[in-house]
Amino acid sequence: MNTSQYEAPGSVDEAVALLANAKGSARVLAGGTDLLVQIRMGMADPALIVDIKKIAEMTTITAENGGFRIGGAVSSAELNENAAVKSMWPGVVEAMDLIGSTQIQGRCTLAGNLCNASPAADSVPAMIAADMTCTIAGPNGRREASVGSIATNPGKTSLADGEMVVSLFVPAQNATGGDAYLRFIPRTEMDIAVVGVGVNLTLDGNGLCTAARVSLGAVAPTALLVDDAAKALIGTKVDNAAMDNLAAAASAACNPIDDKRGTIEFRTKVAGVIARRTATIALDRARSN
Repeated sequence: MNTSQYEAPGSVDEAVALLANAKGSARVLAGGTDLLVQIRMGMADPALIVDIKKIAEMTTITAENGGFRIGGAVSSAELNENAAVKSMWPGVVEAMDLIGSTQIQGRCTLAGNLCNASPAADSVPAMIAADMTCTIAGPNGRREASVGSIATNPGKTSLADGEMVVSLFVPAQNATGGDAYLRFIPRTEMDIAVVGVGVNLTLDGNGLCTAARVSLGAVAPTALLVDDAAKALIGTKVDNAAMDNLAAAASAACNPIDDKRGTIEFRTKVAGVIARRTATIALDRARSN
């Protein structure tokens, strides 16, 4: 029987102190859509659970330097209801909106999806493509880190003991930029990605791609930032030849596993197909800005 101590601090400093001084394992509770399932299944038995939903800093979305700072306890439903974020970064919001049912949407968070460190996390490729960063608080103060540096292996993160993600920052989108996220799943909804792709690109006045970021999920132990896929787009008008090169680079970057949802060969092939489709949506959005 689980006998975890439960605490609901009112500040980041209080939460960090609780985590740092825990006698045994400690886990942060945001939405709980992963943690509570893991506890029920016997996969986790934390001595301490620190609920962050009473910390004002972690429950708000604020405009910052042309972009947005999203608190670690902000739910997907709240993110989806924020018209400004949704307009600037539709791919990030769409990725998060794919996670689970309506009930799950009311609980799950970007920070939780990131720190759960699943290779198939939907929001992570979209966040990497958007070049998002996170603010981490711990016993030694605060530090900044790229979203892509958090997961180190399935279920493992780079966070030290006593550290937690306080917020995530999504920068201002370029005036002629567009992003998108797509995934392939065996079912029509509420499933785990076999392949997920986030694409963010910028065009100049002549329609040439001047910058791009392409990230793949569910095809390696952690989400990948694929530089060769971005290079396939940069300097082109994102024509069919560029899209072919993008698809080839995406497939070449894959290092997937065989499991019940897809073989290595299938995931590798589908990565290229989904990358092309995602880039097409991002391109259309960039052209419409």
